[in-house]
Amino acid sequence: MTTVLDVRGVRHRYGGTVAVDGVDLRVDAGECVALLGPNGAGKTTLVNLVIGLLARQEGTVSIAGGDPRFAATRRHLGVVQQTLGFPTTLKVRELVVGCAVRAGLPRSAAGPVLAELGLTELAGRRAVKLSGGQRQRLQLAMALVGDPALLVLDEPTVGLDVAARRAFWATVASRRERGVGVLVTTHLIDESAAVADRVVVVDKGRVVASGTPDELIAVLPDRTVVATTAWDDARLLALPGVLSMSREGARVRLRTRSPEAALRVLLVEDPTVADLRVEHAGLEEAVVSIGAAA
Repeated sequence: MTTVLDVRGVRHRYGGTVAVDGVDLRVDAGECVALLGPNGAGKTTLVNLVIGLLARQEGTVSIAGGDPRFAATRRHLGVVQQTLGFPTTLKVRELVVGCAVRAGLPRSAAGPVLAELGLTELAGRRAVKLSGGQRQRLQLAMALVGDPALLVLDEPTVGLDVAARRAFWATVASRRERGVGVLVTTHLIDESAAVADRVVVVDKGRVVASGTPDELIAVLPDRTVVATTAWDDARLLALPGVLSMSREGARVRLRTRSPEAALRVLLVEDPTVADLRVEHAGLEEAVVSIGAAA
């Protein structure tokens, strides 16, 4: 598998504050890696090091085998940011054509990408007149027109409606099938679970966990049993492995380390029990738990 992003031993300080502390990170061709962590964890600094906006102080960063601080390497890089200001006079086509030319491609390369992102009819409109969803599509077109090896997405779908998010990720998925690697930072953790092959959790400038969404979820020892029952709180809290509970009328939620044992007792001893199910923890709970333990 070809590695399109290779970060090794990167450290970066702001005065006496260590923002990134010995991070290793890899993205392979066609892979989507989600970079998660609380505010102040070092994600923004790490992304800025990856895209060449910051000069690294220690360690190495390689995109398609080159240094992202050099223009020749940045031709292999596409970036979509949460907010991006557009020149007030430039039109959609002009912006995408400009990105194509800077990538060493002919002006005609803009046409297929505008069509891919559904922007052909908006090509003559000034970028500042676009809606939020249209601006995100324009950013993605600008990032993709150079046919990058690595696509970096920084909070790319914040503010988009469900349909716009689906269309955005469908376009990204089609590029992944062509071998583009993707690094995404987002606070929409459930979205990460849906689109990422691997999740890297950073906290205090260090990688504290890495794995598939299912692997990170599996580190949580507890599950939730949901049921309708006439039993009182004391009896439910006495079930095997129960850590806590909440209820709405007769419907209860039991967080337990032993869901199988709790279920066996309920099924054998509680004739009123109904609507039983076991819920697995989500990626968000796993990330919060990992951060708390770091």
